Amino acid sequence: MPPPPSQAGHRAHAGQTRFAMYAPEFAADPSRFYTQMRDQHGTLAPVYLDPDVPATLVIGYQTAVRILHDPVRFPADPRVWQQGVPAHCPVLPMLEHRPNALRNSGPAHARYRAANTSALDHVRQHELQAMVERIAIPLINEMCEVGHADLLTQYAQPLAFQVLNAILGCPPEIGQRVALGMAAIFEGVNAEAGNAMLSEALSELVDLKRRHPGMDVTTGLLSHPTQLNELELIHQLVTLYGAGIEPEQNVIANTLLLIVSDERYSGDVLRGSLSVRDALDELLFVDPPLANFCVSYPPRPVEIDGVVLPAHQPVVISMAACNNDPAVISDQRAGNRSHLTWSAGPHGCPAQPLAYLIAQVAIEQILDALPEMELAVPADHLTYRPGPFHRSLTGLPVRFPPSPRLTLT
Repeated sequence: MPPPPSQAGHRAHAGQTRFAMYAPEFAADPSRFYTQMRDQHGTLAPVYLDPDVPATLVIGYQTAVRILHDPVRFPADPRVWQQGVPAHCPVLPMLEHRPNALRNSGPAHARYRAANTSALDHVRQHELQAMVERIAIPLINEMCEVGHADLLTQYAQPLAFQVLNAILGCPPEIGQRVALGMAAIFEGVNAEAGNAMLSEALSELVDLKRRHPGMDVTTGLLSHPTQLNELELIHQLVTLYGAGIEPEQNVIANTLLLIVSDERYSGDVLRGSLSVRDALDELLFVDPPLANFCVSYPPRPVEIDGVVLPAHQPVVISMAACNNDPAVISDQRAGNRSHLTWSAGPHGCPAQPLAYLIAQVAIEQILDALPEMELAVPADHLTYRPGPFHRSLTGLPVRFPPSPRLTLT
């Protein structure tokens, strides 16, 4: 019988201080902490995801690749770990077992992933591009004549939210509760209540689609030959919303920040020598929107890079730190997609072509409409929401010459 997770948590880094990833100081400057971790611990750093949740953060690129391709020693099933975690733990909703592909291994993972990839395959990229443009133009029209805006709250957030609702066939009133519940889970603030709100809203969506099927991903999940039950359907949607709102709005906002604040891009993208896709690739390397995730739970003590990791304790991949590992970092990011932002191995994100397309079209639309926009505050005055997992601005204020409204073609 393995020791409870709370007792097994210090075997890998006995007597060493753990980094508090939940702290506001970490959110303000994670790169500084990754450097300290690397200097003190090499590729594996002892961290706290919450004051009562010890974990190991993987900050070496090659080490992360080995772990992500080794589901036997590093499975994604957290059920033994969570036995020792109180229900009110703020990071539990992000880490707990769910009947979906993200939190299972072996045949169960294969079954859930098959249903998800099949449903996502029904999304046609040319139709998605037109959808993003239709959603982007009214959002741009709400700000273009004013001369200033918050690109996070007025553009990236509502665009990601509306696009995903359309893909999943979700009415706005249900989707709004989904978005609120998901935000609480990512931030770890009222996460237990947010988790309950999320499940209730998605149950309503499943019931709606049973009664009124459509040409959408939720209907595709309902009709898949795996015959997912009610609970399984809800938790496939949890995964899709978790990947489709928070990370998507962050990749749009963070890439826009890169373009308007970094002279290499603000000039070159607008002149055409670099593309929005190049800026996206750079952003996904240097500042991925989901910075630390891809969690596994070794079922027994396992040695890697000379460190024995304890059984049943979270092992978290830092995509942000691994992408910027000095051992593999390159000055050439444009067109380079070797980053781990979409994970790798059996749990690699199946929706990445869609996520890329949504972000690219959204960014191109607003750059075309407001090419002279610039930050309204110095870049070092921008702030980030706390939380161990995401890299999320609290706002992205910009100013620009007022422009006429756009028309839908």
